[in-house]
Amino acid sequence: MIEEILEYNKKFVEEKKYEQYKTSKYPDKKIAILSCMDTRLTELLPAALGIKNGDVKIIKNAGGVVTHPFGSVVRSLLVAIFELGVNEIMVIGHTDCGVQHINSDMMIEHMIKRGVSHKSIEIMKYCGIDFENWLSGFENVETSVYETVKFLKEHPLMPKDVGIAGYVMDSVTGELNAIENC
Repeated sequence: MIEEILEYNKKFVEEKKYEQYKTSKYPDKKIAILSCMDTRLTELLPAALGIKNGDVKIIKNAGGVVTHPFGSVVRSLLVAIFELGVNEIMVIGHTDCGVQHINSDMMIEHMIKRGVSHKSIEIMKYCGIDFENWLSGFENVETSVYETVKFLKEHPLMPKDVGIAGYVMDSVTGELNAIENC
C-alpha cells in the first residue's frame, strides 16, 4: 500500500497538483483545532466547518485529548499561539470515537499478541510510564472534551487571552454541538 501512495505522490508532484494548495505556515483564521485522528473526520471536519488549506492549524491524536501537560499536543498548541499567531482553540471530539471505552489492560494484551515482550512492558512501568492513564480511553465524549478544555485553560503556559472552546461533532453528519460551560 505504501508503494501505491508513493507512486501517486510522484505523479501529484509531476502534474503540479500541489499548486491549488499553496499557502503560508500562518493560519488565515488564527485558529487551532485539536481533534481526533478518526478517518471519518479527515475530510468531514474541514468540509463541515468550511475551512480550507491554510485556514487553521489542525492537531490530531487518538481521542483529541491531552495526555501529558508537556507532551506534543500542548507543545504544538503553544507553537501555534506564540510563533504562528493563533488566538483561538477549538477542541472537537466526535460521536462513536474508537478511543471511547478502551483500557490499558486491553491495549497491553494487544501489544503482547503482536510481539511486544512482557519484559519491555515491565521496563516501561519501572521507568514510570503509567499505562493506566496513558493508554486508557474515556467513557463520555462530552466529559472528555470538557476536561480537555479545562486542562488547556488552566495550563500555566497558556495565555489567558486565548479563547478555548469545546465541541462534539457528529461523525456521520458533521453537525457540531458546543459543550456547555467550556
